[in-house]
Order: sequence, then C-alpha cells, then structure tokens
Amino acid sequence: MRQFPLEMHQVAPGRVVEWRLRSTAAAGADGPADPTGRRASFNQDKHFTVAEESRAADDPVASWLAVTFEVAGRLDERALAQALLGFVQRHEVLRCAFRRLAGELACEPFDPAELALDAEEVGTFATSELLRGFLVERFKRSIDTLSWPLFTMGAVLREDSATVYLAFDHIVCDGMSMPIVVNEVLSAYEALCRGEDVELPSAPSYLDFADEQRRRYLSIEADDGRLDYWKSFIGRGGSFFPRFPLDLGVEPGRMYPIVNEASTLLDAADAEVFEKTCATVDGKPFMGVLAAVAVCLREAGGPGVYRGLMPVSERGRGTWADSVGWFVNTMPIEFDASPGRDFAQVMAAVRAGFTEMIGHIDVPFVRAWELLAPEEFAARSWPYPVNFFSYLDMRKCPGAERHGQWRPATHVWSARANGACSWFQRDAAGMHMNSLYVDTPAARRTMGDFQEALRLTVQEIARSGGFRRPIALTAPRRPLGTPLDVASFARRR
Repeated sequence: MRQFPLEMHQVAPGRVVEWRLRSTAAAGADGPADPTGRRASFNQDKHFTVAEESRAADDPVASWLAVTFEVAGRLDERALAQALLGFVQRHEVLRCAFRRLAGELACEPFDPAELALDAEEVGTFATSELLRGFLVERFKRSIDTLSWPLFTMGAVLREDSATVYLAFDHIVCDGMSMPIVVNEVLSAYEALCRGEDVELPSAPSYLDFADEQRRRYLSIEADDGRLDYWKSFIGRGGSFFPRFPLDLGVEPGRMYPIVNEASTLLDAADAEVFEKTCATVDGKPFMGVLAAVAVCLREAGGPGVYRGLMPVSERGRGTWADSVGWFVNTMPIEFDASPGRDFAQVMAAVRAGFTEMIGHIDVPFVRAWELLAPEEFAARSWPYPVNFFSYLDMRKCPGAERHGQWRPATHVWSARANGACSWFQRDAAGMHMNSLYVDTPAARRTMGDFQEALRLTVQEIARSGGFRRPIALTAPRRPLGTPLDVASFARRR
C-alpha cells in the first residue's frame, strides 16, 4: 500500500455508483437531535477554524485524503453498501457534525441507528482518463470541512471486478486510518457475501481520545515545564517552525498551486537490504531515510544540523490500533549531519534525536503552537516553507497480509501551499516517496534535484552500506510523477 496522486492511478473504466449518507431523523433537522456537546481535538479545532476563517475571507482552502482498493469478481452492491454503512456506524468520528458553540468546537455524533445510505447511479465512463477526471473533481467538490457528511463513498463496477473509493476531510481521519478503512470494509464485505456475521476488533471512539486530550492540556500555560523541549528547539533555531532549507522561489504571505509527485526510491529487494544495513548500526529504516534526507539537504546547500517537523502516531500500543481518527502529534526533531560524518555517525545522531523527541511527545503540537507562537497561530497557514518528514511502514497495518490481493492505495490532494511536504512509505513492493510542493520554477528544479539525489543516496546505502561517494546527480534525472510509475501496480490481478 503506497501513496501517490490520484491522477497517476490507472483505474479501469466502468459504471460508477455512489452511496450518500443521510440521517433518518425528523425532516428539516440539520444535525443530531440530541447533541452531546463533546469537544473536538486540538487538531480538529485548528483545522475547522482555518476553514471558517478562509470561508469568511472568500479564500476557501481545500484538501482531501482518499483511499482506493480492488474487489475481485462481480460486485455485490447490497453487501458493499451494508459494509460501508456498518463502517460509518462503528466509528463515532465519522458520524459527527461539527459546530461552533460558545467558542468551542463541538462534536455532535448522529445515532448510528438513524443513519442510512442511498445509492446513486452516477454514470458509465468509457476511459480511464475520463474516470480519473471525474474522481478528482468529485473529491474536490464533495469534501467540505464545514458541511456534513465529511466524506464520500463509491465504486467503479465492471463485469469481473470493482474499484472502491472513499475520500475524507482530514478532520475525521489520518493516514494510518486508510488501511483500517480497507481492512474493515473488505473484511465485512467478504463476510456478508459468505452469509456470515461480521467480526471486528474493538475500536474505541476518537471522541474519547479527543476529550481526554483536551482535559489534560487545555489548562497548561506557556511556562509549563512540559514545553521545555519545544522552547529549547526554538531557542537554538530562532523560530517555532523549522524552515525548509532550500530555495523554492516563494514570496512571503503568498499561496501557490501545488505539484503532486510520487516515485519509488527502492524496489523490494533493495528495501530489504536497506533495512538490514540500518540494523547493522542499530537503526531502523525510517532513521536511515531521515539520515539520507538530512545529508541530501546539506549537500544541496542546507545546514549541517537537520531541523524539521515529524508527525508521530498517538495510537499507543494497541489502544487505538483499529480506530479511525486524527491520531497524530507533530514534533520537532534535531540532529547533527555535518560534513565528514559517516553513515553510522549520522544514524547515531538520528537515533539520539528521535529518542529525545519521543521523550517529550505528550504536549499536542497545536497547543504548543498556540502557546509559543501565538502570532503565527492566528494565521491560516504555516508562515513559510517548513521542513517536514513523514514515514509509514504499511506492512505493519491491519490487513497488510491481504494488500497484494486488495491493492489499496492512498491519495492526498491540496489546492494550495506555500512550501513542501514529503511522505515516505514502505510496503511489500519497496520504499516510496510522495511530495507536494509549490508550483514555481525554482521549486520544480530544487525538488527534482533533491528527489533524484535522495534516490541515489538510499540506493548507495543499500548497496554499499553507507555514504561512499559525494551525493550528486551522476545520471540524467529520471522523470517523476508520470502514470508509468504506478501502471504495473494498478494492473496487477
């Protein structure tokens, strides 16, 4: 399971059916009849506030997170609809309407028994190109942070197979929720097709997580000792947000359309060797990729000390493993990648920096941002290009043993940005990279060179055990972001 632009997905054409969620409560009701007044998480509150302010300024922001997966054989539409409805009923956050009440963002879940799905025939698409164009526009137009429901569900039906899709607003889920979606919907669908009861593990509500988080951290102030790690990071770097160190050609205060690219860094065999190479210096694969990123940024003109933000899962050891929600904290990480350091030394620095970061993970990012950088917190976006690194090992997700059959993929999209974000994924096919960055001539040059240097660097680590040569482009740059990158993935049967 990997992440790449929806525009790169080779979805076979077919007949499209969508299922629209509705409440069966009293006609005219625009929300739950008996609101609980439960409060949103810090992530959700900030996300919703940005959407409100953007709408008021007639400058709406737009983004979505989607997942697609395959069903072999002729689709049983009734069974899939039942599986989708059960999935929504099971996860309270998906049944929520969000409302601003006395300054607080309230989560008001609908009663699961009051929800129903209505099937809608969309039409038949004769080519993959037409179908992709429809899906891209559908996700853009149907996902709205300020309107319920906060996701859309559908399928592309063919005689011998189907492609199922779900697209979400970030306010109800994160990247690790996507394999949960695939595992639950397909496990339930297959059980229903066999005439069996659906059996799934416990999935505590994200609303309980959010409520506990707010009770623990809403009352802290800027002088709280739990913010000392953030303060020391700010003190050494001079700002709350660590800057992306390379030139992207952006103007202060301006947002740009984005480039969305994906490529494979290592095939399956090289990824296995890369993991073993990292283990020889007491490191994990994500540490090896982060070390390579730091060295490539340095070689391209960045500083010797890597400073960046890194999302970290808050799901805990099994507590929320099967729950859908936004279980992500974002933390600063810092380590020395100065010239002259070999692979083992940089990896030791990454390991030490990560260990220090994890020791201070309890304070939510949004709360730290609000307390330590209030002027920047009031803005609708991060103030400038920020250094950001994310890594997920999709082999460890629920249902990963079936990914070869289900062929799931994650897709992210955002209308505009002022910097660059890169996500790295490991799956059975290898190591992959998806980057979203501003569409400027400088950014295209910078990110193209960086991506190629990174690919060469991780290959060098896998094949020779470290940084054995200067990191530079030694071959013509390979095209990125073309359908060829994922065509073989999409065609597998």
